[in-house]
Amino acid sequence: MQLYFYTGKQCHLCELAQALLDQVKSSYDLNVTKVDVKSDTQLFHLYGARIPVLKRMDTQAELGWPFDLTQLQEFLD
Repeated sequence: MQLYFYTGKQCHLCELAQALLDQVKSSYDLNVTKVDVKSDTQLFHLYGARIPVLKRMDTQAELGWPFDLTQLQEFLD
């Protein structure tokens, strides 16, 4: 499953989200692409105040912070 992980530099919440992804990656076939929202003006306007955000490329569904392990697993199922 292809995921985009919208993130930013020195983002403590993004580190927490990454830790949750690390917990589930062995249970799912994940291909995660990290995207720094500051690299693109449009992305920054869409996600800058909401990061971290995960986006499934197959369904276009998004999961924004805050989320816990259970919510992440439901998002991936």
